[in-house]
Amino acid sequence: MALADEARSVAAEARGMASLMGDAVEQLGKLVQNEVELAKAELSQKASQAGMGIAYLLGAGILIIPVLVVLLITLALWLQSFGLSPVVAHLIASAIGAVCSGVLALIGKKQLDADKLTPKVTFHEVRQDMQMTKELSK
Repeated sequence: MALADEARSVAAEARGMASLMGDAVEQLGKLVQNEVELAKAELSQKASQAGMGIAYLLGAGILIIPVLVVLLITLALWLQSFGLSPVVAHLIASAIGAVCSGVLALIGKKQLDADKLTPKVTFHEVRQDMQMTKELSK
């Protein structure tokens, strides 16, 4: 009889261990699912941020064209009033326009920096989950 009681006890303990392992696997599955949802949300936010950066670049590029044309023509005419030839005056005005365009491009590029678009929170959470999973599997 003691042997039968001991066998029942071992069997119940094994079922308890199996249940715990099943719960752990289920929780791990839920955790992975939650991390995927977090990644989707964060990537959506980052894509929106990138879209805004591109929209600002396009808006700046479109709106600055007529403004720069008028300003550069005015600058060239002003330089001509100092005795410069029309060709030299227009080349100087064009160089100033190129510098302004470069500044706008650098500002837009900064908005699209890969470091700003990286889903940092999700990567951090996934690293923590992987570390916890490794610890649990030992």
